Amino acid sequence: MTASLHTAENQYVEVDGVQLAYREIGTDTGVPLVMVSRFRASIDDWDPAVVDRLATDRRVIVFDNTGIGFSEGDVQPTVRKMAEVAISFVEALGLTEVDLLGFSLGGFVTQRFTLTRPDLVRSVVLVGTGGGGGEGAVAPDREKLMSLMARPEPSVEALQALFFSSDTAGHEAAQTYWDNIYSSRRRPESDVSLDAAKVQLGALGAFAAGDDSTLPEADRIQQPVLIVNGDNDIMVPTPNSFLLSQKIPNAQLIVYPNSGHGSLFQYPEAFTRDVLGFLRAQENDGLR
Repeated sequence: MTASLHTAENQYVEVDGVQLAYREIGTDTGVPLVMVSRFRASIDDWDPAVVDRLATDRRVIVFDNTGIGFSEGDVQPTVRKMAEVAISFVEALGLTEVDLLGFSLGGFVTQRFTLTRPDLVRSVVLVGTGGGGGEGAVAPDREKLMSLMARPEPSVEALQALFFSSDTAGHEAAQTYWDNIYSSRRRPESDVSLDAAKVQLGALGAFAAGDDSTLPEADRIQQPVLIVNGDNDIMVPTPNSFLLSQKIPNAQLIVYPNSGHGSLFQYPEAFTRDVLGFLRAQENDGLR
């Protein structure tokens, strides 16, 4: 198994008649960590600064859901359908227990995965995410978000505005993340089309409106959960992370300072240290 996301080769597994692409790096021991990606992102939109650090102590698996990136099929129209594909993917790999890490849209999918198949999930990390619509949920500035998210082509400027703080540190973090994901190795398949993004936006909108949101059921998640966000997330407003941490019985919350939706990319060393510490704790019966 290779040690870097950028040097690992794509592998494929058949799920419901279509080929899903994935990569795995890291160690061969312990419970695998399956990472579920954000809106308009493929395998290559995970930052190696995060994934490679996690892989120093874990078997890490990243994948593209149907119709995204290197995977075949159609983009799933709802969070529930995305979660069903993710469950089938884990089963197709022959895994009987995993840790899940979901970022943004991937956090919505991860929650629904856990609620649907709790027997497959040991512990959960939720980053820059919330429980969708419901009592107490805080909605983002939809008009502002749509003007940035629905652009035909991604840009470092839009990424900075959506993911990072507006000061010098935020601009530097955005440029570093951009440079890491848009390396010379990036292929055309890595980019998620605007048509695919529109389907994902529909799923996001329905989830935020309360259709199939997980917030009303969050108290059924019994696994240990680590919730992470920046102190000023404009995409999934930070109060939603606090709300989710109150709803899930066995949840911990970390809020990083002077950061937004992409706090994991702004503080990769702190984030991976906290995640690995959380995962190791599960092997020692929890908090110590």
